[in-house]
Amino acid sequence: MPETAEPAATVEQFDCPTCEVPAGSTCRTRGGKVAPKYHTPRFMLVPRLRAELEVKTPPADRGPGRAWEKSPAVDAAAPEAATKPTRVGYARCSTAQQELQSQLDALVEAGCDPVFSEKISTRVKVRPEFVKAMDFARTIKKAVPHQRVIFTVQEMKRLGRGAAELLIIAEDLRHHDIQLEFLTGPLQGVYDSSGHGAALFAFFAGMAESEREYIRETSLEGQASARERGRHGGRPKVVDDDMATYARSLRADGVPVPQIAQKLVITSGKNKGEHPSVATVYRILAEDDVTDPTA
Repeated sequence: MPETAEPAATVEQFDCPTCEVPAGSTCRTRGGKVAPKYHTPRFMLVPRLRAELEVKTPPADRGPGRAWEKSPAVDAAAPEAATKPTRVGYARCSTAQQELQSQLDALVEAGCDPVFSEKISTRVKVRPEFVKAMDFARTIKKAVPHQRVIFTVQEMKRLGRGAAELLIIAEDLRHHDIQLEFLTGPLQGVYDSSGHGAALFAFFAGMAESEREYIRETSLEGQASARERGRHGGRPKVVDDDMATYARSLRADGVPVPQIAQKLVITSGKNKGEHPSVATVYRILAEDDVTDPTA
């Protein structure tokens, strides 16, 4: 058999949990055609293919897209459980400026494969990579029910900060018989969803939410205090009021904007001593036009 068809032949040793075709046949679509790729729960029955995103149906001998027909049946192989648990890793930080690599290194060192990661705030309702990680863990468990699957994060706040959200995630994993693991923090290790474990999880989930609210309130109070002292944050203005007045007077005298830009000099900030850009001068003068329609 051609080398390209070898993964397909291995996958077809198993019945498909999704489209329910017997071992020996290709997967089929709902429309009764040969599927272009095997269903994920089916190829995940092969341990060495579990990290793949897809396994295509070779066109030469399976004919994806043609009408599906049952092939000669073969004895279905028993799903082979891995000798060690499957760890699905998830890493997250809130902003592009925050560092993510230390989480990735810790997850890989813990034996996670695959590892999903993203830079996104927990305030975002849908986190794409988190959804992929959860779906992957569920699919593994569905394909090989006896396989131990562990969803691993570095610490609790990487899952979410709200207590309600954390409890929902933990319950969803428990419902699918997937374990939850923290690499650091007060609940370090595999989370026990029964008895004292559940009570501790609820307690620390509430603490995580309180910490988030405290940081938010402290930040808002700091910003309000800075505003009272005349500090409004953000980048300093390139063109101050004196420069803007001078630019308007030059414009009133008919001086072209490029020449106005050359007559102005920035007095503060990292661009101190340089001329503002022509675009900046146009923007200042355009603001005057908006403020005074008769100008």
